[in-house]
Amino acid sequence: MSIQENKAVVERMWRALSEMDWDAMKACMHPEIFYEDIPTEDAGAPGPDNTVKRLQIAFDHLAQQEQTTHHIAAEGDTVFIDHTEKWTFKTGETAQHRFVTLHEMKDGLVYRWSDFWDMNRFVSQFPDWFLEEMAKASAEDFGG
Repeated sequence: MSIQENKAVVERMWRALSEMDWDAMKACMHPEIFYEDIPTEDAGAPGPDNTVKRLQIAFDHLAQQEQTTHHIAAEGDTVFIDHTEKWTFKTGETAQHRFVTLHEMKDGLVYRWSDFWDMNRFVSQFPDWFLEEMAKASAEDFGG
């Protein structure tokens, strides 16, 4: 795949995430995708189904998730995006944070997805009830 095609797949995946269109997201993922949040201690999520399960643990509590892409850069089969996510919870609270995400592509699909972010800065914006909900989840919920 060309650099432009790789970037288009990544942009399509993030647009699908904002729309919480899980099937469209999975269509952008390689069957062997591995998703991880670098600042967390869990083992990550292997495969499209587990990746979506992991995302839904948080996103099921959101009314909206907005993406703002500041920069996108690609070389070969690697695509980086510098982006801001704004979460609006179903109860009205919001949290906003800037991320850098590394995507490694394989066969024209996202094969590795690694988010780099300041966990303390983002999590400090979360409502207490949401932190309690997140504490109920474990890596076994989405580890395959």
